[in-house]
Amino acid sequence: MSAIPLIFTSGWASGINSYAVVLLLGLYGRFGHVAQVPPLLEKPGVLAAAAVGFGCQFLAGKIPYLDSVWDLVHTAIRPVMAGAVATLMAHHAHSSPAVTVAAALLGGGTALASHGVKTGVRMGINVSPEPVSTIVASLAEDLGVTGIMAFAVVHPLPAAIIAACLLAAGVALVILLASRIRRARRRRRDRRHAARAEPAQPGRPAPQPGQRPS
Repeated sequence: MSAIPLIFTSGWASGINSYAVVLLLGLYGRFGHVAQVPPLLEKPGVLAAAAVGFGCQFLAGKIPYLDSVWDLVHTAIRPVMAGAVATLMAHHAHSSPAVTVAAALLGGGTALASHGVKTGVRMGINVSPEPVSTIVASLAEDLGVTGIMAFAVVHPLPAAIIAACLLAAGVALVILLASRIRRARRRRRDRRHAARAEPAQPGRPAPQPGQRPS
């Protein structure tokens, strides 16, 4: 099916920002008359809802720790949206029911994989106390999704290859960041244990066994 490369790329991009994918596809279909875009995505209500979701993610993605909470909330939402978009594309291409189901699994599974990469990278970035890296990462995600989806509409197969390479690179980056996340969690646990311990009183010796403390 000729829509498979676009389905794969939209699945990858949906794992990062599913609202942007729906919004961009709808706008390209409505104003660019892209044949692969299902008519449902071009409806004003769908575009408005996607624009609101995109605005919320744009803001949440720039705030450390809030971005990770947002990602955790969207663990189920992004793959489901990607699977729905893939189903619409396959149905729009007059595919068989079996191919439509395979397309939904491809879109949803790719979104789940890229969502896991995004969540892991953001957790590693949030180990740093400064907010600049979070803002830079969020902007890179926004620009990356927008650029890849714009390229995918015109050149679906090369865009799918680029998306696959980015997904593989993201998995490797998460593996590298995993040790950093574990060290940060260990430091936080040690600080909590130290805070719970009774502070020492300098200048006052500890009472000897059998001696009443003063």
